[in-house]
Amino acid sequence: MLKTLSLSNFKAWSDLHIEFGRLTGIFGRNSSGKTSILQFLLLLKQTKDATDQGLTLDLGGPSQLINLGTSQQILNRQAKTSTLRWTLSWHLPEVLKIVDPMGKRTDILFSSKHISLEVEIKVEEQDIQTQALAYIFDGYRFEIRSENAGSSHYLLEASSDSGREFQFIRHKGRAWKLPEPIKTHLFPDQVKTYHQNANFLGLLETKYEDLMSKIYYLGPLREPPQRNYQWSRVQPWDVGYRGERAVEAILAAKHRNEKRNLKKGGKYKTLEEVVAYWLKHLGLIQDFFIAEISPGSSLYEVKVQVDRASDPVSLVDVGFGVSQILPVLVLVYYVPEDSIIIMEQPEIHLHPSAQSGLADVLLQVAHHRKLSIIVESHSEHLLRRLQRRVAEGQYEAQDIKLYFCDRAKGRSILQDLQVNKFGEIHNWPQNFFGDELSEITATRKAALKRKIQEERTSQE
Repeated sequence: MLKTLSLSNFKAWSDLHIEFGRLTGIFGRNSSGKTSILQFLLLLKQTKDATDQGLTLDLGGPSQLINLGTSQQILNRQAKTSTLRWTLSWHLPEVLKIVDPMGKRTDILFSSKHISLEVEIKVEEQDIQTQALAYIFDGYRFEIRSENAGSSHYLLEASSDSGREFQFIRHKGRAWKLPEPIKTHLFPDQVKTYHQNANFLGLLETKYEDLMSKIYYLGPLREPPQRNYQWSRVQPWDVGYRGERAVEAILAAKHRNEKRNLKKGGKYKTLEEVVAYWLKHLGLIQDFFIAEISPGSSLYEVKVQVDRASDPVSLVDVGFGVSQILPVLVLVYYVPEDSIIIMEQPEIHLHPSAQSGLADVLLQVAHHRKLSIIVESHSEHLLRRLQRRVAEGQYEAQDIKLYFCDRAKGRSILQDLQVNKFGEIHNWPQNFFGDELSEITATRKAALKRKIQEERTSQE
């Protein structure tokens, strides 16, 4: 589970520190840096997945997860340095125990559930070079750092903040210099081959790659519904960045006989039934199902029943909001437990009541399936429902992290919205969702003024 991200000199952010909860909501004004936070996490995932080991950062292209342009475009324009730094911290599902590489197999040298990765990168016009990379684990810092600025030679060091000692031991006769780290998270292979007791670093690298593999993304622009869908029994990894594979995911889960329950101890349902339940619960439709057009055709039609009195119709023939929320519902139940889901504007095209209900969906599934959900949203109704559930005591305030992004003097600012146990936000930003009281007052004044004018006109 993601815990914290500290970041400096990336796009709109000169400095950023954010702590993640079971559900993290990021709100704010347009062009205030909200999307840049999500983009950075996706950049790390994209870099980890890159097949080119020579890439320090995979900035992407038109058909990739994200496309950040050139190396200069990822830097904060007001920064006086070309160095990009970040620290990412996360918790493991279980304690990781590392055996003493120089001792007995039963000797545990390091043990913890918490890992942090610190990275420092030099960004030049034609080159991106990792200057330093360090894993922090069980109070130790295992770091590879450039000997000096711009050097292609690196040093490997271990240090401890608790006074405990650990030293990397070189193989005799292998005093060659170490090369640059690989990507943003891998020690060069020479670290393991040149040292007698450095193989355990591969475990930390693997845990980071596992973390990146758990990230799933759904963008703000979803594909419109289709009259029919073709499925050749391919099992998609997720629902696609635009939700284009949501129907395939439902069919794949049904083919594998996968089932989910809505809460602990609840009745297990197919993914199709879970989606139908929530669409009805949100007040969008009465029923939802997928039917093969003809046996063996591999062509399927998504059918919905708007209310009890109506006949089932194609998804294309109902309101756009149903097709837009469909990938959201499928994604949160399709991915494995302990996944990290990043979503932009999941509430798009939903009416206010359904936006509020969506907050309940995200809260329930995040806790029940142990997901970490990060949502960028503009919905006041979604936020208000989150506050209400905290006030009702259904969820702990610390499990829901809410942030407001703003911009001042050309810099993005992240404000941690402090929600107490009563669901109240103490540091509510001015005009967060507009000035509701002023709008009501102005409307009533205008109405009164018109009534007076009309009464005067009728008397004349």
